[in-house]
Amino acid sequence: MSALPTSLAKNPRLGQWLRFRAEGVVEVRSGKVELGQGILTTLAQIAAEELDVALERIAMVPAATGSSPDEGVTSGSLSTQDSGTALRFACAEARALCLEAAARRFGVSAASLRLADGDIHAADGRRTSYWEIGDAAIEGRDATASIAPKAADARRIAGRSVPRTDLADKVLGHARFIHDLALPGMLHGRVLRPPSPGATLASLDESAAQSLAGVAAVVRDGSFVGVVARSEAIASAAIERLRAAARWNELAALPDASRLDEWLRSAPRETTVVADRTAGGPRPARTLKASFTRPYLAHASVAPSCAIARWEDGALHVHTHAQGIYNLRADLAIVFAMPAERIVVEHVQGAGCYGHNGADDVALDAALLARAVDGQPVRVQWTRADELAWSPFGPAMAIDLEADLDDAGEVLAWRGATWSNGHTMRPGRAKIPTLLAASQLATPFERSLCVDPPFASGGGSQRNSVPAYDFPRVRVECHRVLEMPLRASALRSLGAFANVFAIEGFVDEIAHARGEDPLAWRLRRVSDSRARAVIESAARRAGWGSAKREGFGRGIGWARYKGAGAYCAVAAEVELTHEVRVRRLCIAIDVGFAVNPDGVANQVEGGAIQATSWTLKEAVRFDRTRVAADGWEGYPILTFSEVPRVEVEVLQRVDEPSVGAGEAAQGPTAAAIGNAVRDAIGVRIRDLPITAGRIAAAALAEETETA
Repeated sequence: MSALPTSLAKNPRLGQWLRFRAEGVVEVRSGKVELGQGILTTLAQIAAEELDVALERIAMVPAATGSSPDEGVTSGSLSTQDSGTALRFACAEARALCLEAAARRFGVSAASLRLADGDIHAADGRRTSYWEIGDAAIEGRDATASIAPKAADARRIAGRSVPRTDLADKVLGHARFIHDLALPGMLHGRVLRPPSPGATLASLDESAAQSLAGVAAVVRDGSFVGVVARSEAIASAAIERLRAAARWNELAALPDASRLDEWLRSAPRETTVVADRTAGGPRPARTLKASFTRPYLAHASVAPSCAIARWEDGALHVHTHAQGIYNLRADLAIVFAMPAERIVVEHVQGAGCYGHNGADDVALDAALLARAVDGQPVRVQWTRADELAWSPFGPAMAIDLEADLDDAGEVLAWRGATWSNGHTMRPGRAKIPTLLAASQLATPFERSLCVDPPFASGGGSQRNSVPAYDFPRVRVECHRVLEMPLRASALRSLGAFANVFAIEGFVDEIAHARGEDPLAWRLRRVSDSRARAVIESAARRAGWGSAKREGFGRGIGWARYKGAGAYCAVAAEVELTHEVRVRRLCIAIDVGFAVNPDGVANQVEGGAIQATSWTLKEAVRFDRTRVAADGWEGYPILTFSEVPRVEVEVLQRVDEPSVGAGEAAQGPTAAAIGNAVRDAIGVRIRDLPITAGRIAAAALAEETETA
């Protein structure tokens, strides 16, 4: 008997995952949520495969506390791996139990029955179905893992590309997002944010806002201020009156943005060693050194965060696009000092989510405002300024690398060090709530400090910090910074984005120092056949080795995400004019068994385009007091006209376990672009983003050094 998959072991009751409706539909519940990554389509394919029903019969039920399995947070590219594996076993066992129930009814062996799209046929013509006996067959039953899921060669639905079930409504503009949800009697709320991190409210004249027609309530609790009104327009107008009447105490507590890497290296820190293979060896002929940085990055979600909350009879119901419904419920229970069972958190899709953005925070905002109008739902939508200034940022990072080389330029030893805040501050994982408004109340909760997940499960700032090359000696240290002037948390790929950018840029420098082609250098130093396959595939598609064009450059980068997930290689072609333009990205991805290859390609394309934006444009700008960005002018992102041509090849591995695709392309894309820029102009840019100004400064510095 196999061991139960982790998610199924934590939620073993089969009826929590599956229900069979009389009209011929299988309701499937997962604890993972749809964030635009297409996971509900993938999970539906898995369920349909193991139950032997048409994909159209599967209805994926949005996750809600109390009725859905608790699978933690939808993050880390783990949904197919965790929830998919759990559903594979749960559905295989449910299928067997239904056949056993039918066999008992007919007095025949289960092996003699034929199953066709949910209908169960006996040899003598008698029949029943999932829709008749299914719920009774699994009622009160816990999963045992006694039934093996289908072998790879028996799959007919999983493993082929199918259209995503959520896209049609989104493309056609039908109501799909939480922003579209309208509940009976719904009011609208807005929150007045402080002008800067750490600012506290000194005084507030509420009269002008209260006198505005249509305002239902002005809420103040310490430095948390908000309004509830009949319409969003009235709420916005009331907030502007409150803004004019508010006086704040501000602190110049932010670091000097121009010397951010120095601040990271000098701040108090906690140091861990994540790799240490330092046995003796020959003395090096020389040592190469390089330092790389990335700035704070914003989530910059397409639509601002939104939530709806309603209090009734001392119970709270929240509609949210948060990534972890049970985790959010846990923090709300702490803030309101109430049993978690009195809170229902229900997921509704949002437009854009790339990690821990403001979805959890706005849920608390809505709940705090809804208390003032008991029984009525209150919808709160953040502004663009709220989103860019107050959603948690992806932490800034500084990375130092060294390589000892022998006389032939081969690597004898590698040393790496990273400086960064931790990369997660998600709700539901501590005794202190991490939600934004919780630290602004009259009786405030302590502001939480980011932590890093254990390195063994992927890590945070240390994610992908250990090079996947066959070096004889490797030592990597991670310095987790213990001060957090800007609120930070998980952003897509966590530390892997910067670490892969740095590692793959540095090995390019090592290859150039030997006078060796960077592709050939990598293939000599990589023994993993699956890694070699994605590198070779991306390079082949990009035409590696063909003649270069004037003003263009070509680069490559690769990684195995978290050291245990998807293999991804990216070959980039860039053009250098007055700015850097990425013209083409050729990507190879190996996620093991790809349940929906088109969905995998979709995720990789999106990740690569976002990584291109991070690499060329994005950085949170701030002075010693305030975050400067309050719109797309202050926080520019890649525009449609700047999106490169992206080609993705999915290397199907039917006999390998499935792993996630959503974050695998981030680091390799940045590395490939950085290496392509160096190939085009002969100058290495080690600080992100790679702007025209940085290229000019680096070129001037190199000319000065040469002279």
